[in-house]
Amino acid sequence: MAKQLDYHTIREIFTRFHAAEPEPKGELEHVNVYTLVVAVALSAQATDAGVNKATRGLFAVADTPEKMLALGLEGVTEHIKTIGLFRQKAKNVIKLSQILVDEYDGEVPNSRAALQSLPGVGRKTANVVLNMWWGMPAQAVDTHIFRFGNRSGVCPGKDVIAVERAIEDNIPADFQRHAHHWMILHGRYICVARKPKCNACLIRDLCEFEDKTP
Repeated sequence: MAKQLDYHTIREIFTRFHAAEPEPKGELEHVNVYTLVVAVALSAQATDAGVNKATRGLFAVADTPEKMLALGLEGVTEHIKTIGLFRQKAKNVIKLSQILVDEYDGEVPNSRAALQSLPGVGRKTANVVLNMWWGMPAQAVDTHIFRFGNRSGVCPGKDVIAVERAIEDNIPADFQRHAHHWMILHGRYICVARKPKCNACLIRDLCEFEDKTP
């Protein structure tokens, strides 16, 4: 774990991220907030590309909780069977759709606690939805952010909650909204797990990672 970087270094890092990609976007395909919730819930232990491939057909026929319930468990299962843990995920999609219909008039609630009460929706999923749909500066810490934060010193922490807190405490407010997307994309394509592409890294000179690749 690298030491926590200072304010000025972190500001320069995110200034560079912003210059390279002013409006970073999540890569999960969705058509409304409900399909975003479903897509993010399905993405646990799966790739965004794999989820997108499965949900294109699903969302074409079921883009509301009511339509998803009409499709039924077997129908949902058939659409997402290429995704890891698909049987349990299909059950969660049906359960969360039923709760949305019964308790929220078919609308997706926009508090973290309410979102986390839905089956298959954890803190990370809730934060993604709050950030992407409502623009809340919520930080969804995944494996990419955890790795990047600890290697670079931007947001080191022993667990995801510690990293989330480090992001909130140390990244300047004007970069908070897009912070997790910049870090996810950087971790996914540059600061990769096995052989990080340090020669292509736009913050190489600011990063605390000791084992930089040539």
